[in-house]
Amino acid sequence: MAKYHVYGIGNALVDKEFEVEDSFFQEHNIEKGLMTLVDHEQQDKLLAALTSKYELRKQAGGGSAGNTLYAFSNFGGEAYYACKVANDDTGDYFLQQLGHHNIDTNVSRREDGTSGRCVVMVSPDAERTMHTYLGVSADISTKEVDFDAAKNSEYIYIEGYLVTSPDARNAVIELKKFAEENKVKTAMTFSDPAMLQYFRDEVNEVLGSGVDLLFCNEKEARLWADTPDFAEACEKLKSIAKQFVITRGPQGALAWDGENFVEIEGNPVKAIDTNGAGDMFAGAFLYGITQGRSVAMAGKLASKASSEVVTVFGPRLEAQRHEELVKEILS
Repeated sequence: MAKYHVYGIGNALVDKEFEVEDSFFQEHNIEKGLMTLVDHEQQDKLLAALTSKYELRKQAGGGSAGNTLYAFSNFGGEAYYACKVANDDTGDYFLQQLGHHNIDTNVSRREDGTSGRCVVMVSPDAERTMHTYLGVSADISTKEVDFDAAKNSEYIYIEGYLVTSPDARNAVIELKKFAEENKVKTAMTFSDPAMLQYFRDEVNEVLGSGVDLLFCNEKEARLWADTPDFAEACEKLKSIAKQFVITRGPQGALAWDGENFVEIEGNPVKAIDTNGAGDMFAGAFLYGITQGRSVAMAGKLASKASSEVVTVFGPRLEAQRHEELVKEILS
């Protein structure tokens, strides 16, 4: 029996969230709805512009795979997280927020430098726009990968954002190959439409011959498949994923379980912040299937959990709420 249900690898970031008007994006030439990589100076200038006009709405631990494993571990799953965190206050905060007492990590030794930060701008339609400075996360490499822990896992889970860094991309390609050789299932999330718009070749390099489980949203599915037709995109995804789940916002999600499509109902709510919705969905879904639940039941838990996280600011729910959701949905 595997020691870990999920071994994840991703960027370690601390989110700073602001509520902004759409005019702010126009004034500062920001592409709305996407994640954009910036350097430290660019991010500091953006923060100065934001704080001169808006109050900081929320600071929280972030990072796509970090959010997913935070949720997964609080649902009750056994997780390992490979990431890179500097020996600074931001790094301390990230690990405290991650709940590293529940998640094993590789960060017992940390180097000097700056930990990653993500500035999240939430517009009135609840859409999140992110400017990310990766800090030391930009240098994730095979040095951060614990192959023994990966070998003792049911799934490895790859964050799509890692394709932007050559070292990180090489690390996850090596990790994926190692997992396949050791009969560990592979899972990946596209993470953001920007990964398909600007790093499509790099995404496909990581995908290689395919994965066991893929997470994406509808826009990402269409971009990867290079088609405006949703049904055609779904058919094309079968070529690179044995199973996949496409989230569709209030409409719920559509899953391919390897044999049939499974409709997952949405949970209509008043969304105020979509930051972390896909991460939460992945964490809940992974928990369901690693506990032996069907794709339909895992999807039901994931749909409910992600609908709740968009009703609060920040990418995560309180730890106790995860246990309550498991009892409500899976009992």
